[in-house]
Amino acid sequence: MKPRILATVIVAGLVLQPGCSSDETRPPSASSSAVGAQNYEKTCALCHGKNGEGYLADNATALRSATFLATASDDYLARSIARGRPGTTMSAWSRNRGGPYDDASIAGIVAYMRTWQTSPSVTLSKTPLAGDAARGADSYAAACASCHGATGSEGPNVRLANAEFLDVASDEFLRYAIVNGRPGTTMRGYGGELTEDEIADIVALLRSWAKPVATGSVPIPGTLGPIVLNPDGPEPAFTVGNRFTSVDTIKAELDRGAAMGFLDARAGSDYVEEHIAGAASVPFYEARDYLFALPKDKWLVSYCGCPHAESGVLADTLLANGFTKVTILDEGYFVWRDRGYPVRSGPNP
Repeated sequence: MKPRILATVIVAGLVLQPGCSSDETRPPSASSSAVGAQNYEKTCALCHGKNGEGYLADNATALRSATFLATASDDYLARSIARGRPGTTMSAWSRNRGGPYDDASIAGIVAYMRTWQTSPSVTLSKTPLAGDAARGADSYAAACASCHGATGSEGPNVRLANAEFLDVASDEFLRYAIVNGRPGTTMRGYGGELTEDEIADIVALLRSWAKPVATGSVPIPGTLGPIVLNPDGPEPAFTVGNRFTSVDTIKAELDRGAAMGFLDARAGSDYVEEHIAGAASVPFYEARDYLFALPKDKWLVSYCGCPHAESGVLADTLLANGFTKVTILDEGYFVWRDRGYPVRSGPNP
């Protein structure tokens, strides 16, 4: 069985302080950016695109945006990679959050992303804006809610109410994005439509949604545990070659005692936060390391939150290695959870 090692690691040389206190960027090292490119391809390109163009899975943001890279400091990028956006499909990738990367690996990914930057870095003011959240509600509803949701959590694009995002994004970072937009994405600039006061009010509204962020380390997933639930039960009524199976069909088969195993294809940090009860953590980027421990004579259900990108990679790895009884949870993890089907938190199945 693949060993799992618990490590508490902070990104060395990158000060990951709340509020993104540093706006400095560092010139990329050729060696670190080369390794970073490999790790980016391994775990990030699936959603954000091979060249940071975004929108390959679950509307993942475009990282190559000129205005984003010009205003996102190394600290901002490193912390975002390390701690992710809990409650969304953006995983935490640092080891001390249950992910696979140490400090040097995260620094390498940042260095690789910095090779995309085409505009000079912008020095952002650290002075908070003096806006009014109550006044900002109307402007936000008119200009922002259709993409970001009425309360910053429901829209198809960046979850503006996410605690980690608000903790790392300064007022001026937010203002600059609203004024200038993100060229090459659906985020247009509002500098010519909204006044500075209206923009400050929107930023104040966003800031009012901030919540405390989790601190400290979390345990990485432990041993795989029993892979198959109901091991002595009947075969589920799944069809070999049917790539996707609905959550309701899978739950009905589980309820009737059918034998199957759930494989969580997401990063270990997502698994620890919450997973389908009884599922084993088999991250898509390490799938080959787990092949020896998985049964070929029982049905395996691969799932993620995207809802198909990571689970699809895991399923394809299994199919390419002689597994035939493989299907993907069609609607993804969050629909399973929102249906009220059994989930749990922690490092064990």
